[in-house]
Amino acid sequence: MNWALGLWVMLQGLSLLGVLNYWRHLPVDRQEEAPEGVVVLLSVRDDWDGGAELIARLKAQTARFRLVITTSGACPAAEALAAREGDWVQIVRAGVASDEGQKVHKLRAALRSLGDADRYLVFVDADILPPVRLVGRLLFPLVRGKADIVTGYRLLLPEAQAGAALVGAVEMQLATLPRAASATMPWGGAMALTREVAERLDLDAAMAGRLSDDMAIGLAGWRAKLRLRPVRDLLVATPLEARGAFAFGVRQYRHIATNSAGMWAVAALVVGLQALGWVWALAWGGWSALTVGYAAAVGRVLARRRIIAAVVEPRQAVAAKRSLWWDVLAPFAVCWAHWGMQLAAVGSRRIRWGGFDYWVKGGKVVRMESAR
Repeated sequence: MNWALGLWVMLQGLSLLGVLNYWRHLPVDRQEEAPEGVVVLLSVRDDWDGGAELIARLKAQTARFRLVITTSGACPAAEALAAREGDWVQIVRAGVASDEGQKVHKLRAALRSLGDADRYLVFVDADILPPVRLVGRLLFPLVRGKADIVTGYRLLLPEAQAGAALVGAVEMQLATLPRAASATMPWGGAMALTREVAERLDLDAAMAGRLSDDMAIGLAGWRAKLRLRPVRDLLVATPLEARGAFAFGVRQYRHIATNSAGMWAVAALVVGLQALGWVWALAWGGWSALTVGYAAAVGRVLARRRIIAAVVEPRQAVAAKRSLWWDVLAPFAVCWAHWGMQLAAVGSRRIRWGGFDYWVKGGKVVRMESAR
């Protein structure tokens, strides 16, 4: 029993130290750059509603840029925006893919539309609520020559429903992991690189046939030994609806599993140890094990509250903090849900995303069908 309790103390201590490390290394001096030749690439579905809040937030950015919205065909909201604000908005119509992810297909079309003056590429997702510093912060390490690929990460804002908050708690474990360049994968919702790096990676070819844009870019960057840099204060608010929340979590891990089985295995091992540790603590560990587990959980919550308050707006922080209650009341449930998503991810190679069903092998799309 003593060795088991010692192992449990170590596991819980490491989980707490990881969050404290993230909090301790949050940048205080959040420097930005605003160079010329910045292009923001935004892929949207043809039924996109125009994203009024997203567009307002993009217009308020401290760095200036040209917005390239890429669609499959005719997107009325995007066309209306371009007609109204054509001085900074351009539409690229990519058509429908046959052997790759539709988002990848649209982004490849956007890359082929770039002009000679386009020197910095920023990728954003349509469902984010970016802070005004987003583009400038992503550009800072690039302009200063400190990185080749720069990324933020999502901070889920779950609806006021227990299931959505549980998925938010799972994602919070990932969002507040210590970030190191040697262990970072970019997130396509807030990512930037130079045109030079895109050409060095032959980004169009690197993404061809792939389903996941950020996995394709990240793996290509790793192979080329590029410097991938996370910006810790860019945890970007992203709403999460209760409907389909668990499926969202499974899909994220299925992207990983179908691109890199080794990466999935390492993640599943780490979470599995915690999940099985909670089984032991609840069934056999006694009050000492439960005290250790809950004390570490409360410590993580206190640190995450500080992180959330430091990186997002007060209104967004209220929604993000809904996820913290799970770690206070039932931290074991968060670990079990997390491990469940990881295990469910390897149960199939089919990924439903953006109105299509994809069957993926080795990161490549081998078959796709409309999900409608």
